Amino acid sequence: MLTRALSVASLLLIVSQGTNAQRLKKADKAVIANLEAHISYLADDKLEGRRAGTNGEKLASEYISKQFELAGLNPKGSDKWLQPFEINEGRQVNPSTLFIINDHDLKLNTDFFPLAFSPNTSVDAAVTMALAEKDVPWFLDLKNMLEDNKENPHFDIEAAIKEKAIKMASKGATALVLYNTSSIKDNLKFNGKDRVAAAPIPVVYLTPKAMKDHLKDESASYDIKIRVDIGNKTRTGHNVIGYLDNGAPQTIVLGAHFDHLGYGEDGNSMVPNVKNQIHNGADDNASGTAALIELARLIKASKNKNNNYLFIAFSAEELGLNGSKYFTQNPTIDLKTVNYMINMDMVGRLNDSSKVLTVGGYGTSPVWGELFSGFTSKTTPLTFKFDSSGTGPSDHTSFYRMDIPVLFFFTGLHTDYHKPSDDFNKINYTGEFYVIKLIENLVTASNLKGRLAFTKTRETQTTTSARFSVTLGIMPDYSFSGSGVRVDGVSDNRPAQKAGLKAGDVITQLGAHSISSVEGYMQALSKFKKGESTTVKFNRGKESLEASVQF
Repeated sequence: MLTRALSVASLLLIVSQGTNAQRLKKADKAVIANLEAHISYLADDKLEGRRAGTNGEKLASEYISKQFELAGLNPKGSDKWLQPFEINEGRQVNPSTLFIINDHDLKLNTDFFPLAFSPNTSVDAAVTMALAEKDVPWFLDLKNMLEDNKENPHFDIEAAIKEKAIKMASKGATALVLYNTSSIKDNLKFNGKDRVAAAPIPVVYLTPKAMKDHLKDESASYDIKIRVDIGNKTRTGHNVIGYLDNGAPQTIVLGAHFDHLGYGEDGNSMVPNVKNQIHNGADDNASGTAALIELARLIKASKNKNNNYLFIAFSAEELGLNGSKYFTQNPTIDLKTVNYMINMDMVGRLNDSSKVLTVGGYGTSPVWGELFSGFTSKTTPLTFKFDSSGTGPSDHTSFYRMDIPVLFFFTGLHTDYHKPSDDFNKINYTGEFYVIKLIENLVTASNLKGRLAFTKTRETQTTTSARFSVTLGIMPDYSFSGSGVRVDGVSDNRPAQKAGLKAGDVITQLGAHSISSVEGYMQALSKFKKGESTTVKFNRGKESLEASVQF
């Protein structure tokens, strides 16, 4: 055991000998070979992209569990190595949903579909389309609505339809049947991510073909049966957790997410309209998972006994940090004993020329600056690009939210990001080895520092499919399954803070745009430009509040 009399710089020099490419030892080459084996398996087609909650995720979790066991770790999940958690995918239309016209059973999603804010109910009536009578379904052609608002960039067609449904229900309508004879596309679909409160009556959309085939004559009488059955759509993800118990009073957490995009079913592929293409995610994030496995093996064999070590492979990171969020809310160790957390996400594409490694979370503890000052060109070939923020679009954010110092390691974006082309043969395995040795050396050096102090930093924004030029300055809670967007954090000196929003508030409306989900919130933001003002409605506990914001 090295004594505290050793300086951090001299310790780093000792533990990092042999990290230069010209001096790779036999053990170093073994790590590189292991990395290639791990990534080749995790990014193989048979795992079908490791989408959270699928058989591919199961195969990956079994592999990681086995590797943790071989490394000498003990299981620390809630179910042996695993920590299962529910992934709320929003809502789905159940098969019992039907629309029958004069004994013709229309096909769901081909001839009709309910809008997501429809209540679950049944309607059976004789109807004349041209007559708006009480206790029967009413019909609405969207033509006028679309043409009247074709130049209005803030027009929200679903909000307008829901308002119509409320008014029609108050006059006796039992359902609202929509159709569109305009040349303007309405772009309506069942949006399972929409968690807005239900309308008083079901709202069902009929396609132009269904209208032509079954409702040609507006003056005729039709026997109509409607049943809407919308339920929750869930699947189960699994974190994989291994523990190295040294009997120490504090624990270092090392993590990496192992899930990826599958076939792009969740809409997060960077390839437009991708179908039946496996996204193997070699860099994102089989590379981080492989690094986690190798660090478990290296730290187990080391003399670093001043801390315990918890190794977590997170799932459902790609859906919004679900796995890490669940762990921090349902930890399998006492979070008060956590010293700090290290997160590795996309560490496999180090540029051989620049050798730049991005280090996030640099500002979350004053100790990080001291430790990194000990790294020189003699101790590592890497060049550092520091980011002080403890937040960002990866799992360290969940730990930062618990006031735990974090570090985030990342070798950079590339043209294969979130595409089927992110394959194992594009990984820089020697470059990833340098990243692993850096982290191992950093962990060793931190053993001399005791418990690290935590420092709050600025917030950074995550990404979305929407394109927008303004921000409220909040961190959304992606795991929130209620209607609206729950605020997980508020950035200093941004519109949300100036408007008085706080963590825990649930945003329900931005300007004229009702908000039921994170994606809806992002789409609403895309309607505004810098300098514009609007109002934000939000719930704080049982209180409904409204504030003015300027972008």
